[in-house]
Amino acid sequence: MTGELPSESRIAVSAPRPLRIGDAAPVFSARSTQGQVELSDYRGRWLVLFSHPADFTPVCTSEFIALARLAPQFEAIGVALLGLSVDSLFSHLGWLRAIRGAFGVDVPFPVVEDTSLVISRAYGMLDETAQDSSTVRASYFIDPDGIVRAISWYPMSVGRSAREMLRLAAALKRVEPGDAVTPEGWEPGDPVLRPLSDETALSDEDPAWFCRTLDQG
Repeated sequence: MTGELPSESRIAVSAPRPLRIGDAAPVFSARSTQGQVELSDYRGRWLVLFSHPADFTPVCTSEFIALARLAPQFEAIGVALLGLSVDSLFSHLGWLRAIRGAFGVDVPFPVVEDTSLVISRAYGMLDETAQDSSTVRASYFIDPDGIVRAISWYPMSVGRSAREMLRLAAALKRVEPGDAVTPEGWEPGDPVLRPLSDETALSDEDPAWFCRTLDQG
């Protein structure tokens, strides 16, 4: 016995730490369907950066149609959308034209190319041991200061809910001031909950002190 770790353990130990909630979003500059895009372009507003495995695929197409239709609602709450995949800009442009031609839907948000895989690896969508360039369906909710506030990952075979992405973005914005937390299934306008750190929630003799609503959502 040499005391050396098995090869699998060496890989695990040497792998970079995955991106987590509270981390600064890795900066990047890349070409997109709407010109050069930098992460810093979105400072001062909320951003949903989401990856898709490949252009011209059925699940990805269904997601883009749904997000395009909800784009005005994202815009209304001050949240920008930015798509990304490892496909080329030429492929992105052809796919968006095909979506418009086949379904009559214009995709209003930029789609970034990542043919070098630099962005995908920086965000943990791919690692050095990946067998191909297909990324997971990852979504990163980034606040106006460039901090990751929520992350979701779906497998390639399961589509995301665009409406849930919108709901989550709205919930993150609602709790940003720190005066409230949102209950299960919260929608804008619904009642919110008092944070447990709120001293007023602890001062009353109330059997439900640990789960009390505020007057306004």
